[in-house]
Amino acid sequence: LANRIVEMFKDPGSHVQYLNSDQFARDILKLNSKVRPILEDEPRVAFLQSPAYVFGDIHGNLEDLHFFSDNIWRLGMSLTAGNFVFLGDYVDRGMSCLEVVAYLLSMKLLLPHKVFLLRGNHETRDVNGWEEHYGERSFIYQCRSRFGDDLGFRIWESCNQVFDRMPLSAVIDQDIFCVHGGIPRPVTDLAGITTGSRIQDILKVPKVAGINPPYEHEEENVQQVASDCIWSDPASDEQEANGVDEESGFGESLRGGGAICFGHKAVTNFLQQQGFSYIMRAHEAHAEGVAVSKGARVFTVFSTSKDHNQGSKAMAGCILVDFEKMHVINRSPAYQNQYVHRRDSVSLAMLSEAEIKERMRLGLITQDQHNEEEYEEVYEEYDEEEWDDMSDDSSAAGDDDDDEDDGSDEGYILDSGRNSTVDPVHTVASPLGSTHDNHDVWGTESGTAQTKIDFSNVEMSNRKKKRRQPRFSSINELEEEEEDSTVEGDEDNKDLQPDPREKSEGYRRRSSGENAMKT
Repeated sequence: LANRIVEMFKDPGSHVQYLNSDQFARDILKLNSKVRPILEDEPRVAFLQSPAYVFGDIHGNLEDLHFFSDNIWRLGMSLTAGNFVFLGDYVDRGMSCLEVVAYLLSMKLLLPHKVFLLRGNHETRDVNGWEEHYGERSFIYQCRSRFGDDLGFRIWESCNQVFDRMPLSAVIDQDIFCVHGGIPRPVTDLAGITTGSRIQDILKVPKVAGINPPYEHEEENVQQVASDCIWSDPASDEQEANGVDEESGFGESLRGGGAICFGHKAVTNFLQQQGFSYIMRAHEAHAEGVAVSKGARVFTVFSTSKDHNQGSKAMAGCILVDFEKMHVINRSPAYQNQYVHRRDSVSLAMLSEAEIKERMRLGLITQDQHNEEEYEEVYEEYDEEEWDDMSDDSSAAGDDDDDEDDGSDEGYILDSGRNSTVDPVHTVASPLGSTHDNHDVWGTESGTAQTKIDFSNVEMSNRKKKRRQPRFSSINELEEEEEDSTVEGDEDNKDLQPDPREKSEGYRRRSSGENAMKT
């Protein structure tokens, strides 16, 4: 079952008929029934060791996911050293939501202790079922349009039952806190006294949680913790000055709808309380794929370059946490793979109009939103033989239906009449004025302006040092190189200035950023 879906992922163009078949629908249902107990057995905070690759939002973008597959786990995840942490938001916005979900759940089934799938705000029914807002790019629309209303709704609900069981956060090397949105507010008792650490609060979230909307068994304070994990954002400079509570460090997010933001004070308190050094999160679009904020203690990772108004030069990024170092890996806009970006490409000459439309519906052909002259500078057409065999691979059937998910989730009842902590209807994505707001630069028609990631002015925290544990050093700004870099990076930039707080510990984590990978 999982291997059939992995083969589809390697060459979706030759599996078009399978992707539209009842066999694919049955495979998704069976896959969900197998992955559901695996996720339910995991704690709400996953603990793992480096090396680890950390990925942000994917949003149904199979092309950018293929970039990472082609360049990070080319031999397969099982033969690639390290763990893989995905920070959520696998669906909506992109046109290949079903393929992305099927592939990632297949890898979780094959490598349950190596692949970690965290939950994002789009892994909730209120968001991925919001067809009125996302239209054909909503997850529920793609399920129903592909398989019909009845079977499509059954697949959508079955996937959401898997999402209900995803962990909310992860901790790498007892040092880096990974989450989709951000840090939750402390849980207090009736007297206003904090009842425990934030990690303990997250661990108390039920192993099956609807969040938006909640199940009947979800307590209000626990639902707040879960909502904060998937919805919160770093406070902008203006919010730090005027909108953040001086004592707690939290305030109302520019996203609206009841979402919260966290400022310098909240970050410092959280890191000191838990003994961590850094926070890695997703949730906000950034044209360079990776951004830093809050004194370079909060990293935002975004792993899709499309569908977020970031311009034609936007990059998809991820971070490799590699013991004493961190590496930033970005996809250059010039990177090419098997996907076709123009309706008049020679590689489509042998296809009928109906076949072209079907591949566009699956996200395998993407009509560019920018003018032809700009696009010609970045992309070249593929050789005809790369896409000359577009027949389906219908020989992938064979599993029986014994394990097929019946779509029910006994014992758990959604409380649709109860208000969620965050109301998605009144939220906006990557709002203007937020920490990584690029709307003024990247929302223009040209989309060619460049920004620099600021690694300077690292705030010194007074947290208690851990013995025998490698630490991250201060991060200094790297000068941008004119020539192209690779994943391995420039040797001259690898050793950065050590943190003066921790000279006595012998070795340090360092951060090195690699620019766009190009072929």
